[in-house]
Amino acid sequence: MKTLYNNYISNFKGLSKEIWWLALISLINRAGTMVIPFLSKYLKESLEFSISDAGTILMFFGIGSLIGSWLGGKLTDKIGFYKVMFYSLLLTGIGFIVLQYITSFWGLCIGILVLMSVADTFRPALFVSLKTYSKPENQTRSLTLLRLAINLGMAFGPMIAGFIISLDGYSLLFWIDGITCILAILLFKYLINETVTNVTDAEKAIKKQNKNAAIKDKSFLIFFVISFLIALSFFQLITSIPIYHYDEFCLTEFQTGVIMFINGALIVIFEMPLIALLETKSISHVKLILISAILFALSYFVLLFNIWVGILVVNIILLTFAEMIGFPYTNAFALNRAKKGSEGSYMALYTMTFALAFIVGPKIGMDIIDNYGYRINWIITGSYSLLAVILSIWLQKRIKNNL
Repeated sequence: MKTLYNNYISNFKGLSKEIWWLALISLINRAGTMVIPFLSKYLKESLEFSISDAGTILMFFGIGSLIGSWLGGKLTDKIGFYKVMFYSLLLTGIGFIVLQYITSFWGLCIGILVLMSVADTFRPALFVSLKTYSKPENQTRSLTLLRLAINLGMAFGPMIAGFIISLDGYSLLFWIDGITCILAILLFKYLINETVTNVTDAEKAIKKQNKNAAIKDKSFLIFFVISFLIALSFFQLITSIPIYHYDEFCLTEFQTGVIMFINGALIVIFEMPLIALLETKSISHVKLILISAILFALSYFVLLFNIWVGILVVNIILLTFAEMIGFPYTNAFALNRAKKGSEGSYMALYTMTFALAFIVGPKIGMDIIDNYGYRINWIITGSYSLLAVILSIWLQKRIKNNL
């Protein structure tokens, strides 16, 4: 046991103190965002919107995320990641507190749109900060540590949220979300110093030359579609799957929270050792993304065998390993592909794949469920990932040919 513990701890060696502080801040922030996994249930059951209307409201979640990702990339390249991260978390905290008092359909559409436009400026800035606070050889592990912290928060957040909902409803969750965002940013300001770098004329020229590099990079655009399809599959975890738990197996919020805890717990235990192991192998990032897409497809196809409640555990395990392999390496591919001076734009385009997926995913998924049932939704969702597999094979050939 001691050897296993020492081997696990050794995976974290060599990471900068700033990365550790960012991990702590991410843990606090994500543990507080308890209402997100239950947002679809909140809209359907507490506010009594139809499944179709709930899907439409969640579509604005994605539109706001898309705007925020684009804006975050632009602002990061212009004013730096530090200021973007600070003001994003501060305003997001205030936004979550205000959101609980909005209950009308269009009010929620606009409120969620504005909130996510502010909140998701944080993500491109966070990814770009990795280049400042970690060495090139440690970037994937640094990202994995941040993901571990986020998922540790997500492991406990939904379970605690389910318990709080059963006692006091949803109102307290919005307060917790807001206060933890503000607490996280105060820690950020206190623990991490802003880095100031002087940009030379040569660097300005390179930055100008690479201004629109991301949208001219054909291989990166193929990668963009792959990431979008994978995200489209993944987001079913926080939109249709919690409702499926209740409709098909009559699970409570707490029971759903326990199953979601498996996702976070597996990531906390296995992701860093898995990434450290993969880093020692000569496996391309694109090949690992391909493997992830296969696992995503399987995670939804198994739900077709819904005669046993344990299939929900099989689903979450497959989905978790798909996430553990896929997301660190889609992120690493985007960061490594970014041209100097355009890192914010590349990471913005990457994070926009998640936003786009959240725009169309919830609405399509909810409408399919409403009209054709869950089984057809799982077949279509699994097919997204199969298409990502085909595109990954194409991208792998382009990368080999230096395209």
